[in-house]
Amino acid sequence: MKKVVVFLATGFEEIEGLAVVDILRRAGVNVDICSLNGEYVTGSHDITIKSDILIENIDIDQYQCIVLPGGLPGATNLRDDKRIIEFVKSFDKESKLIAAICAAPIVLERAGVIRDREITSYPGSLENSEKFNYKDEIVVRSENLITSRGPATVLEFAYNILNAMDLKDKADALREGMMVNFYNKNI
Repeated sequence: MKKVVVFLATGFEEIEGLAVVDILRRAGVNVDICSLNGEYVTGSHDITIKSDILIENIDIDQYQCIVLPGGLPGATNLRDDKRIIEFVKSFDKESKLIAAICAAPIVLERAGVIRDREITSYPGSLENSEKFNYKDEIVVRSENLITSRGPATVLEFAYNILNAMDLKDKADALREGMMVNFYNKNI
């Protein structure tokens, strides 16, 4: 069974963290919400979430994908955590899937995994744009990295994670069942 870990740090963007968990679980993916600072983690809009696992108890090798939500100061807290940086470096070395949305690509930048790849992020969140090929798109996949822009792009971000995990049929079914196709053709 596919297994994903979503890392939450204080100040995470709730929509980006929880919508991804919801969509992946609807598709039958085993998803763990992992907190950096205790059993409960509070997002940037004062919504408190109970984690499934604490980072000090995680066996990172059992996961096929890391998800990094944005939000401030959540993305900064992820970027400044040495364990997260080491996990990202390890996943990249093994070509395992790493997904970062909104400001969270700053974690990828700190870990040194962007190189010359195409990515996107929340506008203005990345400082060293000469090190990568920035794309003004909703979701960008470059090798094992998936990046996205922000809260409004989270559904496509999550569906792209499913596609990258060879679960395109489930992503397509969820698009239909969640009325994304209806919404997209009527806007």
